[in-house]
Amino acid sequence: MSFLQRISECNRFDPAGFRPLRLGAAVVGRVRPEAAAALGEFPEVFRPSPDGIELGPVPGGAEACTAAVARVMRTLHAAGVIRGWRDELYPVATRHRGEPLFLVERAAVPFLGVRACGVHANGWVRAPEGLRMWVARRARDKPTYPGKLDNMVAGGLPHGVTARRHLIRECGEEAGVPPALAGGAVSAGAIRYCTEATEGLKPDLQLVYDLEVPPDFEPRPVDGEVEGFELWPMERVMQTVRDTTDFKLNCNLVIIDFLVRRGFIGPEHPEFLEIVERLHCPPGEE
Repeated sequence: MSFLQRISECNRFDPAGFRPLRLGAAVVGRVRPEAAAALGEFPEVFRPSPDGIELGPVPGGAEACTAAVARVMRTLHAAGVIRGWRDELYPVATRHRGEPLFLVERAAVPFLGVRACGVHANGWVRAPEGLRMWVARRARDKPTYPGKLDNMVAGGLPHGVTARRHLIRECGEEAGVPPALAGGAVSAGAIRYCTEATEGLKPDLQLVYDLEVPPDFEPRPVDGEVEGFELWPMERVMQTVRDTTDFKLNCNLVIIDFLVRRGFIGPEHPEFLEIVERLHCPPGEE
């Protein structure tokens, strides 16, 4: 196995299996043919086009568009087409954190194939024998990736909150990290991937943070999202990422990015340049 294999597992996307979702001239998402057919049942909001589906125009701007899309998504949820419901709105925009064209329920994001954004924090410790990393184990009753290994802190980024503020909140809710400590997280860039899922398409972006925690600090489960935490030497982290599928898919990429930036994967690695390129420019995604 290899680090590139982990990256490939997060970038399984066949463009031929999806149709563009447009709002005006902008492609804001990509949907499967069956999703396009389901949306076409609501012509007052979604209209079939020769190659996909068009949203609107909905008179009244972004707020009216949000309300119109919400009515359709709730109807599809009630019919079992969209599973789960989070009561959490995500922005849909033509560029990251740009002015939203409309907001959409989190559970409907992959169904519409629109970009979601999240925040992930590598929790690490400086030790005499070398760096160590805190690894979380997801709760066994979580609906997604139950029991998988995870970054110390991670969460989707909803509308109306800054990335840093949300990260600090997630640190407290998931790992019991006090705000004063969480506030020391260092922004370390972002990774991108585009993968097909049961629900649709996930052309996602994760904002990456590094959080150094003191040796005497131990994260603890707070909100039930995490079963527990373990402090691993980096050699074990590397081996687990490279040789197994024990981590949640996108967490592998966040850790690989950390390994590159900290020199654990360097230019002498035969796949170094391809690893770096594919962490930030996934195949099939512009």
